[in-house]
Amino acid sequence: MLGATDGIVSTSAVAVAIAAVATTRDPILLATVAAALAGAASMAASEYVSVASARDAQQADLEEEREQHAERPEREQRELATMFEARGASPETAEAIAAELSERDALAAHAREELGLTDELAARPLQTSATSGVAFLAGSSIPIVAIRLAPLGMMLPSIAAATLVALIGLGIASATIGGAGRRRAVLRIVVGAGLAMTITVIGSGLLGIEL
Repeated sequence: MLGATDGIVSTSAVAVAIAAVATTRDPILLATVAAALAGAASMAASEYVSVASARDAQQADLEEEREQHAERPEREQRELATMFEARGASPETAEAIAAELSERDALAAHAREELGLTDELAARPLQTSATSGVAFLAGSSIPIVAIRLAPLGMMLPSIAAATLVALIGLGIASATIGGAGRRRAVLRIVVGAGLAMTITVIGSGLLGIEL
């Protein structure tokens, strides 16, 4: 959702900025496609760097846990039992759970209970990078399609309308998935997109350039 929303908003902002000063379709389309490709590449690269850094931190934490288990396994088992006691288990039950989990895989138990690391939550830089880039491109397709289909004289309002309709749909979808209020989610995303497009249109108009 975040990548698609970013793709729609940032690419549409570029599109309306160019549409506000252009007298032909080609510059608008060229600038919008360039913005879509650049934005997708930028998002994919930044997500990769961010998630790869998180993965490195996770691996460093796991290595530290591994060393602690090698040096003082009894203390680590007691630490695990203390975590279960803090959640409401009796000392006897907590000790029993900690002992059983430690026999199976002490490091995995500590990674899950102490560090919050599981296979499902493990950082995956390439997957996250690819997903974000594709989502951005999918969002960027909205203003591109609007540019291709809209009459030249109605280019700017057509892009803005297509953007807002798409964002309303995304807002409703994200609110439904997250169990949040739809009205607030839609209002937040529409106001943000409206401001972004308004700022770029004003900024491009102030330059006094015609294409």
